[in-house]
Amino acid sequence: MSRGEFLTRVTIWLALGGAALGVFAQLAFRTHPKQQAFARWAWTVGGVSLLAHIVCAYHFYHAWSQTSVYQETARQTAEVFNLNWGGGVYVNYAFIVAWLADVLWWWRGFEAYNRRPRYWVWGWRGFFLFIVFNATVVFKTGALRWIGLAMCIGMAIVWWIVHKSSMTDSKGINA
Repeated sequence: MSRGEFLTRVTIWLALGGAALGVFAQLAFRTHPKQQAFARWAWTVGGVSLLAHIVCAYHFYHAWSQTSVYQETARQTAEVFNLNWGGGVYVNYAFIVAWLADVLWWWRGFEAYNRRPRYWVWGWRGFFLFIVFNATVVFKTGALRWIGLAMCIGMAIVWWIVHKSSMTDSKGINA
């Protein structure tokens, strides 16, 4: 394995690991605000690692060519969906921006992060799961597909539990 391949793979695993750890720590420490910092750090490492993954992919695989990235995205999309379209790369860019914006929002403070509008939270979580599901389940095979599926299901369950517990905490009922 070349150095470029190694760095590109390690950064995406750090991104996925940081995301999963951040989500699961958010559940584990939901009643301990000081320990929520661990979840925030994991989530931050995930977002920054995703950015590093993109930098590695551009540098080691595409010689900093947007055309190359677009063509490779189109090739992979055609392989899976029989549709020669590379526009999914722009969806990935939006995902990176959204994740980093979420990280910055969390660094504004736990109270600010926890007061985000529900439509934003659920929209972001849905978009997050959509991207991760496609990246790991739809476009991968073998063990990676099963790991991605387990991660997506686990995160969805954790987010639902956190949502239900926040509804109970804020309203005194189980909504």
